[in-house]
Amino acid sequence: MPLLQVDQLTKRFDGLVANRDVSFAVDAGEIVAIIGPNGAGKSTLFNCIAGHDVPTSGSVRLRGAELVGHAPEAIAALGLMRTWQIPRCFPAMSVLENTMVGALLRHSDPASARTEAQRVLDAVGLGGRGAARAGDFNLAGQKRVELARALATLPKLLLLDEVAGGLNATEALELVAILRAIHGRGITLVIVEHVLEVVMRLAHRVLVLDFGQLIASGTPEEIVRHPAVIEAYLGKKRSG
Repeated sequence: MPLLQVDQLTKRFDGLVANRDVSFAVDAGEIVAIIGPNGAGKSTLFNCIAGHDVPTSGSVRLRGAELVGHAPEAIAALGLMRTWQIPRCFPAMSVLENTMVGALLRHSDPASARTEAQRVLDAVGLGGRGAARAGDFNLAGQKRVELARALATLPKLLLLDEVAGGLNATEALELVAILRAIHGRGITLVIVEHVLEVVMRLAHRVLVLDFGQLIASGTPEEIVRHPAVIEAYLGKKRSG
């Protein structure tokens, strides 16, 4: 049984179809990237999977359990957590306190939540910054804080929405190393990403959305040569 199964997912906003009959599966232990031009429906797909939007039709199952209709916090408790393209940290709180918010999903005792939060901060390279105010961090730092908070929920599946967006080359490479280490601890990753170097370095498999539909699936090497993908990003070649 796949860890995540999405079947015929469609999401309409009045006359706009953001996702149309999207189907795919993710096995435990995979790193799957979802790419596509701006407006392709990638973030809407994440919202539907994680419970922030309700699909117009279709099914989303985690280890066989239906997720559609469940609130995001209930889905997180089942083992699926997401991050956001623009980090949603609590700026007035410390880095440790931000991470403890995630840890409290599994640990009702604040002392245990603090211990778990510190362990996660060490894993994302923020072990010495727990007392710092999250709002004082730059974009790269806030993305790590949000990643730490998500990890502190002890997810089986982590959805990462453009986690490398806005990072410089050095920060992106550091992030790749962190994500590889997270994956090595047994967490399955699904990433929406525009930074193709990150996709090429991380993903086992790539899904491509265009105008809300899944148009291609394959290894990173296959995807960069796929005619439908080239057309989606570059437009049709002119004849003559």
